[in-house]
Amino acid sequence: MSYRVVVLPGAEAEIANTVAWIAEDSPLAAARWLEGIRQAVDSLSEMPSRCPVAGDEFGTEVVVRQLLYGRRRNRYRILFTVKGDTVQVLRVRHGARAPIRR
Repeated sequence: MSYRVVVLPGAEAEIANTVAWIAEDSPLAAARWLEGIRQAVDSLSEMPSRCPVAGDEFGTEVVVRQLLYGRRRNRYRILFTVKGDTVQVLRVRHGARAPIRR
């Protein structure tokens, strides 16, 4: 089954902010990062349930999963939910940031 992937505005803003931050030092690295994160997000169209449940607190009524992108200190967490045949990307956060708490 193929899922439709929707990136919510907050996640799009986080991606744009990260690209701008990386581009301050290296526009080429920023372009590579953007291409890579887009590929990772697009991969959620196939088997999103392969990803583990995230430890963040979004409420008890919603299951939030995470896909990790990057390596070591440059790891990012793509937080998403699956509703029917749609994957909604909620947030894209640096891996060093603390989990979201209510």
